[in-house]
Amino acid sequence: QVQLVESGGGLVQAGGSLRLSCVLSGRAFNIYRMTWFRQAPGKEREFVTTINWSAGITNYADSVKGRFTISRDNAKNTVYLQMNSLKPEDTAVYLCAAAQLVLANIKDSRRYDYWGQGTQVTVSS
Repeated sequence: QVQLVESGGGLVQAGGSLRLSCVLSGRAFNIYRMTWFRQAPGKEREFVTTINWSAGITNYADSVKGRFTISRDNAKNTVYLQMNSLKPEDTAVYLCAAAQLVLANIKDSRRYDYWGQGTQVTVSS
């Protein structure tokens, strides 16, 4: 069983930066894709960015393009989310998720196999 643990969240002023980490443990070699989602109170879970684990190909939500960068370190079994130019609208719990199979829709959170507990990001104006 794969386990995911996020860290790096916190309180930051608008325009600031944070770097989130998600560490994988267990049988991580069977993972095809790692994705970051976020969820604000009373809102639907929202796709943020994703990376193909082996090839490193990335995709981003329009709302974070040019500001967020996803990357991975295979040797450390860790995926990162570098967040720059943060806005109050970015305030949410950020969760990482892993998929073992090719997904027809990478943005569909229901199709992911493993989830972390999330880390809170709060951006003040």
